[in-house]
Order: sequence, then structure tokens, then C-alpha cells
Amino acid sequence: MSDPIHEMLADRPWLLADGATGTNLFLAGLGHGDAPELWNVERTGPVYDLGKAFVDAGADIILTNSFGGTRHRLKLHKAEDRVAELNAAAARLARQAADGAGRRVLVAGSIGPTGELFQPLGPLTEADGVAAFREQAEGLAEGGCDLLWVETMSSVEELKAAVEGAGASGLPIVCTMSFDTNGRTMMGVMPGEVAALVKRLAPRPVAYGGNCGVGAAELVAALLNMAEAAGPDDVLVAKSNCGIPEFVRDEIHYTGTPELMADYARMALDVGARIIGGCCGTTPMHLAAMHEALLQHEKGPRPGLDAIVGCLGAISTGASEQQQAGGLLQRPEREGRRRGRRREAGGEDTPRF
Repeated sequence: MSDPIHEMLADRPWLLADGATGTNLFLAGLGHGDAPELWNVERTGPVYDLGKAFVDAGADIILTNSFGGTRHRLKLHKAEDRVAELNAAAARLARQAADGAGRRVLVAGSIGPTGELFQPLGPLTEADGVAAFREQAEGLAEGGCDLLWVETMSSVEELKAAVEGAGASGLPIVCTMSFDTNGRTMMGVMPGEVAALVKRLAPRPVAYGGNCGVGAAELVAALLNMAEAAGPDDVLVAKSNCGIPEFVRDEIHYTGTPELMADYARMALDVGARIIGGCCGTTPMHLAAMHEALLQHEKGPRPGLDAIVGCLGAISTGASEQQQAGGLLQRPEREGRRRGRRREAGGEDTPRF
């Protein structure tokens, strides 16, 4: 299996991943509650244009418009029998944008959570989860992806199923988890645990890290804990939200400026990330500022929490406590289950974009 991530990093210090898909498609007219994956066949222009805009902003990796592309997500839109069609179409649109760059740009097939809870907290079996992710991965591979990008994961069980299912495609895999304001995923996984977790996955991902969450400071703090537990050859990924989401006239807006995201990109590189991008709220304009910042920045020593907070803003008590404990606080077994029950009852949901 070829590994384009390590091939490209062999002679350069970082790769720039793209920004948000969903929030940018909202700006292009996608309705709240609508399936962005349907635009891969119904409104291809805005999907292609977004990929091209990220390429023009300097992205080395662009993700496909397929975050909710499992049959479990698509059944909400009566499209569960169109998994192969919609994922292959997403990959072809991103491939078209990448191939027009005049330089090497990788297409990563976005694979998000199913939205279902795995047993014993919910009804989804491991076998059914693996099958759903395999079905999606095969569609993305058919459409021409270079690799698969398993993202915004919260539980160990779903991450393992996603990587196993994606592995059936034969493509290399990147995986990222999403950390909340307690410095943990919604199901209780801490950043310092991820390096050991990834080593147990089969196939083993070629890169791993964090995405989404609640802002740049929290993501970089999580990455700091992760980096201190990582191996010397591990490739870490940072894909932060663009600031903090706020409701403005019933619409969600993100507070991050291009200047903040430039600071975040420099800080993420210093912490140890070699793949840096943006998540929710990150536009091509933000990404262009990040690209310019990385081009001008020479990697410095790994910053501490005080430097991260001083540059990017406050972080949660949970993230701070983990750092003080070396990133390896003991996690009560009941915590993940408690969070799972809360989510099942409708108190929380997996971030979609």
C-alpha cells in the first residue's frame, strides 16, 4: 500500500489540509437539516467550487463532501441505498478540483460517525458498524480518493469499526477524534490515550490527531497532550474549528479571524502537528492566512499551556489538569457510559461539520 502522506512529508515539514465543508455549503445555500451529500449529484457546482477554493488557498489535502455518507446517516434522508453513488460522486468532484491544481494535492475521503451508539450503550453491533464503514469506503475508493479520513470520532468502539471498515478499501487511513471542553471526547477518551489506541488499530493509520471541538486553544492543548505520548515517527493532525460558535440572529457564526487561525497554525506546528487544517467555520480566506503563516514560520520549541492560552485564548480545566498530570489522568470507566446515556437521551450529539 502506497502512503502519499509520508511521501509528501519526506522533504517538507508540514502539509496543509482544507477547511470546513458543511458550514461553507450552508453559506452556498444548503438548508439546515438537509444532506450535503445529496449535493454531490444534485448541485455539483458549489461542491466543486469549494474544493477548488481550498486548493487555490494552498491546501495540500482536500476532503470529500461525504462526512455523513454511511447508510445510517443517509437513511435520515431516505438515501441509504445510494451510499456507493453519493460517495463515489463526492470523490470525483474533489478529484477534479485537486487535479486542476498544477501540483500534487491529495483527495481524502471523509468518513464521519454513524450517529448511532455501539453496543452495549446502543443497538449497533461492531459487525454492522464495520460493514457500514466498508460500504462507504469502497464508494470513496471507486471515485478516486488517495486516502481515507476518519474524523470527529468520540468512542473507541466506533473508531475501531471505522478503521477496520475503511481498511477493506486498501487505501491508507488518517483518523482524528474530537475533544470537548473537558479535554476529552464525548465518550471519555483523553488525548494522551490516543497514541496507544492507534497502535492497536488494524490497519494502523498513517496519521492521527484531533479535529472539530470547541476552538483553536482547546484543540492545540489536546494536541500537546497527544504529542507528549506520541512516538518520534508519528504524524499528528490538527484540524481546529475556527474560533467559538455563537448564535447570531438564529444562525451559527464562528468567531475566528484569519489572524487567529494564522496564530493557531503556527502554534500547532510548534506543538508537533505535521498536518494542519481547519474544521467548522474555516473558509478559504482563513485557510489562505494559515498557508501564508506556515510558509513564513520556522518551527520553534514546543510551547507550554501558558503560551497556548496567551496566544489563542482560555482552555478548559480538564485539558489543563491532563497536561499537569502528563496527559494521562485516570479516566473512570463509568464516565464514558454516563456520557453515552446522556447523548442517547438527546442531551448531546456528534458534531456534524
